[in-house]
Amino acid sequence: MGDTFIRHIALLGFEKRFVPSQHYVYMFLVKWQDLSEKVVYRGFPEIYEFHKQLKEMFPIEAGDINAENRIIPHLPAPRWFDGQRVAESRQGTLTEYFGALMSLPVKISRCPHLLDFFKVRPDDLKLPTDNQVKKPETYLVPKDSKNNSVTDITGPIILQTYRAIADFEKSSGSQMALATGDVVDVVEKSESGWWFCQTKTKRGWVPASYLEPLDSPDEAEDPEPNYEGEPYVTIKAYTAQMEDEVSLQEGETIDVIHKLLDGWWVVRKGDVTGYFPSMYLQKSGQDAAQAQRQIKSRGAPPRRSSIRNAHSIHQRSRKRLSQDTYRRNSVRFLQQRRRQARPEPQRSAIFAPNARLELTTWRSRVGCSHD
Repeated sequence: MGDTFIRHIALLGFEKRFVPSQHYVYMFLVKWQDLSEKVVYRGFPEIYEFHKQLKEMFPIEAGDINAENRIIPHLPAPRWFDGQRVAESRQGTLTEYFGALMSLPVKISRCPHLLDFFKVRPDDLKLPTDNQVKKPETYLVPKDSKNNSVTDITGPIILQTYRAIADFEKSSGSQMALATGDVVDVVEKSESGWWFCQTKTKRGWVPASYLEPLDSPDEAEDPEPNYEGEPYVTIKAYTAQMEDEVSLQEGETIDVIHKLLDGWWVVRKGDVTGYFPSMYLQKSGQDAAQAQRQIKSRGAPPRRSSIRNAHSIHQRSRKRLSQDTYRRNSVRFLQQRRRQARPEPQRSAIFAPNARLELTTWRSRVGCSHD
């Protein structure tokens, strides 16, 4: 089975909790060697205690013997009073700290002390109860934020609530099973079509196709088709299972013309369009290693059209574009682009035949011979 180790540690944000008293805990997504992904919650005082013990275990690498030998990153001590501004500003520090820690030699980055600290505890699975006077407030790190400052997060994130339209059986430990009618809060929406959700008793990844908003049958956030297309490369082959899908081999370059939230995008190869799993696509030049690990861990999510016994609480769903409409509009766009790219014919070429005819007629009239 191989040794247990952590592949990656990502800071998701923090929670402001009020039981037994007001305090803050940070949310980490921990990705293990077996491709499982776990969300754990750790307070800054215990993170700092972990840091101190790590330095004691590796005094040379901590610089205690010779400061020039230090490779373990620095971490500021907790303050006497930690307010929300401090909790927010520490996010950048923690991201850099654990990023640096994971890049250290294996004897440190895979030591039992680090692995034990990030193992799932009972408290990580314990969610707020209905009888709590005040529920925790969740603050998520913006995905496009490179450094976390106080201005990165301006208020608590109100998690969106969705309902399961059918039973879903999980196929891995990182997924969460659902029964028809289950209500979940969505913590993270991934372009892959897998969303990280939580209920009162459990957390895990769920296919977006199995979820519907409570106030409408479908997401209203889908962007309009972009027929100009965005270039992507396939990192895994896929054979079409339905008529409106497209088969592609690994390494093909295609254009994405419509990104849908369920993880099935409309792509174009030449004049052909069809649905294709977004998990199997990546922009050219990007590292495919992490994407390949996600494919092995979860695979492409199911499409809504493939779900049996789906039951929506809404009477009418939004009408989606047919594949014929995508193809027709795409071909029209490509034809227009080709016309615009075609060079204008020169004026002399247009009139050359008539000019030659007139010259021949004039010569015959004046009795001139041809050259």
